[in-house]
Amino acid sequence: MSEREIRIFGDPVLKTVSDPIVDIDERARGLIRDLVDSVKLPGRAGVAACQIGVNLRAFSYNVDGVIGYVINPEIVELAGELVEVGEGCLSVPDLWFPTPRYERATVTGIDLDGNPITISGEGLLAQALQHETDHLNGMLYLDRLSKENRRTAMREVRESSWF
Repeated sequence: MSEREIRIFGDPVLKTVSDPIVDIDERARGLIRDLVDSVKLPGRAGVAACQIGVNLRAFSYNVDGVIGYVINPEIVELAGELVEVGEGCLSVPDLWFPTPRYERATVTGIDLDGNPITISGEGLLAQALQHETDHLNGMLYLDRLSKENRRTAMREVRESSWF
């Protein structure tokens, strides 16, 4: 297993827009193996490449027993209502805040063979697709919080033992 250490809030890689994966080579294959191994741990719905220190556009997900990955993901559809759902992040440990997310999401990208893939979901899968794509765009869920919740979250970050 090649589970990788998760980067924590304050690491510049988490606020950097990730570069597309251009070549499906051994480096890309190793990254996907590491992402899939890293998301298999209990309590993990998704891991973006930047969360393991790699500035490339890929993420893995683990929702309802289905584990997968997407290379060069792009959100192509958000549908339903924009609702606040409880959300946390491996890169911001021990914090949980209501975060606005659409009820349904669709992401397109490619697999390790370069074939186009589309993943659509609702509920937790939709939330994970949005959350992980945000990571690849240099955003944390904290960036989506209401002004009041963000103020509270930032205070909790500053007071946390890991910061």
